[in-house]
Amino acid sequence: MKKNLSLLLAMILIVSLVGGCSSGGDDTNGDAGSKPENIFISIATGGTGGTYYPLGGAIAKIFNENVEGVTANAQSTGASVENINLLSQGEAEVGFVQNDVTYYAWTGTETFQDKEKVTNIRGMAMLYPEVIQIIATKDSGIKSVEDLKGKKVAVGAPGSGTEVNARQILAEYGITYDDLGKADYLSFNEASDQLKNEQIDAAFVTAAIPTSAVTEVTQTADIVLVSLDKDKIESLKEKYPFYTEVTIPKDSYRNQTEDVVAAAVMAMLIVPEDLDEDLVYNMTKSIFENRQVIIDTHDKGNDIKLETALEGMPIDLHPGAEKYYVEQGIK
Repeated sequence: MKKNLSLLLAMILIVSLVGGCSSGGDDTNGDAGSKPENIFISIATGGTGGTYYPLGGAIAKIFNENVEGVTANAQSTGASVENINLLSQGEAEVGFVQNDVTYYAWTGTETFQDKEKVTNIRGMAMLYPEVIQIIATKDSGIKSVEDLKGKKVAVGAPGSGTEVNARQILAEYGITYDDLGKADYLSFNEASDQLKNEQIDAAFVTAAIPTSAVTEVTQTADIVLVSLDKDKIESLKEKYPFYTEVTIPKDSYRNQTEDVVAAAVMAMLIVPEDLDEDLVYNMTKSIFENRQVIIDTHDKGNDIKLETALEGMPIDLHPGAEKYYVEQGIK
């Protein structure tokens, strides 16, 4: 009996020791789990010659330096429409998009007509006006939108917001792609190269002023900026409330001697619906608290302001972003 009792006590001691070690292991794992995990954030931007790409790089820098546990990277894409698809399919975490295209995706209209509505995205911040610029070579003789008939025109990359803008503006003048000599679906950089080589006569570019791709063209080629008629902009606004009338000031580009009337939409940031609330809160906060990094990268950073971060927001806000704006008194 003494022998059996000794064996029993020994077994109890072993079980206690094993349990204690197991418990200690759980505590250690719990401590490790409390540390921020490494989260990769892909920021979907646009072509490298546009405004989205350098701004995306600046925001990635802000995230990497100010949001603990995050590794961010700016990804060159076909811009708005492609970015919405990337986020909705879980292939990117932050996306630059035009607010009009965001609304089309949300409501299943225009570019997203006859497709399933994209409702698993949320708003993060409104950024700055994006101007629809119509750039033509001086030798083409193009001075008005009507003059685009029969010409070779770059209408934007496939799936881009620029292409949507080009189609809608042309429609206001009763022009379809069939009326053009050729409609080329080119990115900003491709359009820039072909304008310089006179392979195309004109190009639509929706981006902040000045746009690097357009500035590059002006260094080696003579161009003209085509003005829109004010009544056409008003009719555009009646159909599509995202458009506004803006002026491209003279001297925005080399040899631009006059102001140019143009239409504009707004650039914005979107995130997936299911992205962690605290993460989105911290990313939103870091953007506005480190805005100087964006300003140092591109002049459009001056237009990104906390007080206008919700103006023109076309879809529901992400709860993480909303939490930050509520704290700051932004409605």
